[in-house]
Amino acid sequence: MADVPDPLADFVVAEIRRARGAAGMTQEAFGRGAGFSASHVSAVEGSTRALTLDFIKGADRALSTGGLFERLVSKLGTPSWFLPWLDAERNATQLRYFEPNLIPGLLQTEAYARAVLRLDPRLTDSEVDRRVAARLERQHVLDRVDPPQLVAVIDEGAVQRAGEGFEKLMAEQLGQLVACAERPNISIHIVPADVVLYAGLSGPLSLAHLGDGGWVGHLESQLGGDVVSQQADLATLFERWESIRNEALPRRQSLDLIMGVAGQ
Repeated sequence: MADVPDPLADFVVAEIRRARGAAGMTQEAFGRGAGFSASHVSAVEGSTRALTLDFIKGADRALSTGGLFERLVSKLGTPSWFLPWLDAERNATQLRYFEPNLIPGLLQTEAYARAVLRLDPRLTDSEVDRRVAARLERQHVLDRVDPPQLVAVIDEGAVQRAGEGFEKLMAEQLGQLVACAERPNISIHIVPADVVLYAGLSGPLSLAHLGDGGWVGHLESQLGGDVVSQQADLATLFERWESIRNEALPRRQSLDLIMGVAGQ
């Protein structure tokens, strides 16, 4: 059950509570319709329990909204398909990312994230601002007292990708990569340009190791993303991950390559 991040959660909870009151429903009656106990409903409305996507879907059922609150979360904040992965990312003890074309979101600067999000012509300026803020908020997981071990494998093309008008943006981004790579819990590996064909060309992949010992995967496409939890599918992703990482340079050589591109 993925948590909806603040401050969006506060707004959505207030709207659900207002709709429940307008419908004349007690917390107990609402809970029966939503599939939660009255105490759970009280805790969510009192902000002592996280708002989850399951609760939002339950609220839509109980209030017969036709999916209004789920659409509201998707429109104003994190897309609903991304919430389960966001939850896994927040609670992970280990994270694995492979990106063939872009710098991974947890390592992006604000300017780089904004430039990437502006590639979607459907997003308004305010929507871009919200998504940039959400992406930067995700990065706080790396600043925890007990941050996850993060291993990122990036194709050299993503590091070299720069053009007229983007020199400053990429210089800042590469500087951030160097700073991140020097942290003890972060390893960055580059697949060099002379590796012509390898498994990673099929697309990005992410893996999260959770506190209960299980793993969760995530795959993104042009239309959204999918969380992977079936053992057979996870086994395939691990095979791909190992194949990709085997093509990448060691940590120190990767850092030297990044610094060379950045002119450091």
